[in-house]
Amino acid sequence: MPEPVSGFVLRRRVQFRETDAAGLVHFSCFFNYMEEAEHALWRSAGLTIFEREAEVHWPRLACGFEYHAPLRFEEEFEVHLCIVELGERTIRYACHVRRDGTKIATGQLTAVCVIKRPGEPIRSTPIPPEIRERFAAVEAAA
Repeated sequence: MPEPVSGFVLRRRVQFRETDAAGLVHFSCFFNYMEEAEHALWRSAGLTIFEREAEVHWPRLACGFEYHAPLRFEEEFEVHLCIVELGERTIRYACHVRRDGTKIATGQLTAVCVIKRPGEPIRSTPIPPEIRERFAAVEAAA
């Protein structure tokens, strides 16, 4: 079996639709960037975060960003996402957005593994072994 995946780097360019009236990336777009990197991380591990017929799903428990510098239309940037905690039922990610080495934003995201069956309430469940085997947590950077 290949080594478990711990992180992913998504390279992107700012789209015009992501900017506000001041010409800066709107704060809400950073959440989309983080989620896009999360989905790419799952694909890099040979998985998908969403399967239509699956009972396991990944709603968000917590999510946030701190902003350090602006991004503007056409600028290229990277979204560094890594798993910093792989709990029994949760995955916690750290996210760093950078442009040419400049720290733009730092964020975090916690998702919980749940079972969703028709006619039953949603409830948390342990992360399935086949998913757990594909991921590994890294020590959180200072």
